[in-house]
Amino acid sequence: MADTLAFTTAVLIGLLGTTHCVGMCGGLAASFSVGQQGSGNGLLLLGAYNLGRIASYALAGALVGLAGHLLASGPLAIALRTVAALLLIAMGLYVAQWWQGLTRLERAGGLIWRYLRPLASRLLPANTLPRALLLGTLWGWLPCGLVYSTLLWSAAAGHWLQSAWLMLGFGIGTLPAMLTTGLLAQQVRTLLQRQGVRQAAGVLIILFGVFTLPWGFALSAH
Repeated sequence: MADTLAFTTAVLIGLLGTTHCVGMCGGLAASFSVGQQGSGNGLLLLGAYNLGRIASYALAGALVGLAGHLLASGPLAIALRTVAALLLIAMGLYVAQWWQGLTRLERAGGLIWRYLRPLASRLLPANTLPRALLLGTLWGWLPCGLVYSTLLWSAAAGHWLQSAWLMLGFGIGTLPAMLTTGLLAQQVRTLLQRQGVRQAAGVLIILFGVFTLPWGFALSAH
């Protein structure tokens, strides 16, 4: 039950963070359909790009999961779980648009992206499936506070496979916004930008963050 709830939360974070995702990746995703009207090639390229992007999220999840597993013993396990819970609460505040502090984490990824960006630029235009797949794989490492926060949260899962599974859920949550860019993007954004929808989702994520706290988990067990 807890694993299902965690995966659902990961999907919800990706889904409700769609405004941020579209702002950072939407223009690139939309470019795949430009000039491809009347054929399915644009959708294939868009699908390959998103497959590469989500694969990068899962890989990153596996890596932080390994690190989290090494720390998941004794007092360090409690500390890691506490940090993960606080990040989850912060993500709920971000999704509800009550606090935007998570965007500060994007600065931390600037050093990595500095080296990856020239490689990504050489793949444009991504007009073949291999180029689109590779571009998505690189674009998955774009500095993003929402991605980084979800990564740190997934690190507390206790196993690299579970961490990768949570990041896969996050990536799946971003798909509606990315796949409908240029098609139904406006309708999706309109729905997910509604204040009531975002705040309700934010509250749910915050509640799961409270549950994730060590004492919250202990109380729920009783």
